[in-house]
Amino acid sequence: MNPETRLFIDGELCAAASGRTYPNVNPVTEQEMGQVADAGPEDMERAIAAARRAFDETDWSTNHAFRLNCLAQLQQGLRAVEQEFKQQIADETGSPLGLCGAMGPQCELPIGFIDYTLKSLPNYEWSRDIGISEMMGGKSRRLVEKEAIGVVACITPWNVPLQINLAKCVPALAAGCTIVLKAAPDTPWSASMLGRVVKEYTDIPAGVFNVITAEDPREVGDQLVGDPRVDMVSFTGSTAVGKHIMARAAQTVKKVFLELGGKSANIILDDADLGSSLLSCLAVCFHAGQGCAIHTRLLIPRSRQAEVEALLPTYFGFIEYGDPASDSQIMGSLINAKQRDRVLDYIEKGKAEGARLLLGGGVPAHLEKGYYVEPTVFMDVTNDMTIAREEIFGPVLAVIAYDDEDDAVRIANDSDYGLSGGVWSASEERALAVARRIRAGTVNVNGGNFYGADAPFGGYRQSGVGREMGLEGFEEYLETKTIAIGA
Repeated sequence: MNPETRLFIDGELCAAASGRTYPNVNPVTEQEMGQVADAGPEDMERAIAAARRAFDETDWSTNHAFRLNCLAQLQQGLRAVEQEFKQQIADETGSPLGLCGAMGPQCELPIGFIDYTLKSLPNYEWSRDIGISEMMGGKSRRLVEKEAIGVVACITPWNVPLQINLAKCVPALAAGCTIVLKAAPDTPWSASMLGRVVKEYTDIPAGVFNVITAEDPREVGDQLVGDPRVDMVSFTGSTAVGKHIMARAAQTVKKVFLELGGKSANIILDDADLGSSLLSCLAVCFHAGQGCAIHTRLLIPRSRQAEVEALLPTYFGFIEYGDPASDSQIMGSLINAKQRDRVLDYIEKGKAEGARLLLGGGVPAHLEKGYYVEPTVFMDVTNDMTIAREEIFGPVLAVIAYDDEDDAVRIANDSDYGLSGGVWSASEERALAVARRIRAGTVNVNGGNFYGADAPFGGYRQSGVGREMGLEGFEEYLETKTIAIGA
């Protein structure tokens, strides 16, 4: 590997001003892979100042054709380093290598998602004429203009780092914004490599795109969010941190986009085929359950509980894990020891509160290294239990029985979150009717999958504010201006 270990500030790859670095640890081997720059307040100050200057003093925000060309260069550059990048991402996230290819969201797919922006941006209506108005004896022709919001702080998590880095930065750049990207401490190379690609493959002007890596995200994160020169914060991560960011950003009344936690319900209706619908439960093992939209609550008819309980151990027996080079395994390790211990603590809470452990529940005996937790399934879960209320972010499924369709919808919506959901039925019409009753930003019906560059993603309630990807995700980074011209 040849990872990028430096910050990217004002068009230059550079060490931290303090000279500090910190280790990047492989969660599968538990070994240090290399170092990365550990930014401090001085580095963040330089990055914010560069982004502000680039927005205010260059034509980046208004030169649409130039931006489009630069984004095409960015995609070409990412494809040039794609094979090397896949291995880096797999190594620092703990994902099996296959999740970095065409079957997963870690590398190849999100690079391809840039196509959506390249194809849609040339046709975007930056200005529209809404006609003549008459008031106080005068006439005005009115235009509605869309323009870049300004300097954007993009703060990203460690679970699918490149995908989320690109989901924020590509539309923000396309809109004409300038960026300070603050990477997750556990996956710094997935951001720092973007700095190298921008430097070596694109004509993006100095200061438009900046990358900060830091071991302590609070030291520079609060500085970035609170700075009045930053016009918007785009954050993906935990609900607790999202609340803190929202409060801090409120001091300067800046726009905030938040994509936060989830506790999504997968409803199997009483007429559904268990053979196919229960296979969807294995998604709780995808990337070791480290996905905010994963369906971690399984809602089943009480009348079919015995059937479900008999089938689940067989289905979960299909899950293989422990080979980081695998192209077929969907489950890897958790990101670090702290997260592994957090998941194990939740499992203990589930047992203490009366849920019945059907399978899993511990650290796999056959693996000597790696922050793994066994695929875990709880039966007899009630929706007031901790494992049904809080986001675990691990391979843990809570099975909840319901009495009838209305009860299933009630349980699904009885959550602080509202990010995603699923419905299974022999009748598509019935499943769709239930899907429309679920208070969530995305819902999959009968095995459908919403994920795509053109599909807006986000949640209700404490799952966040705003949408990422699709047209709605692009427009998050725009301001609206109305101009009236005397006619």
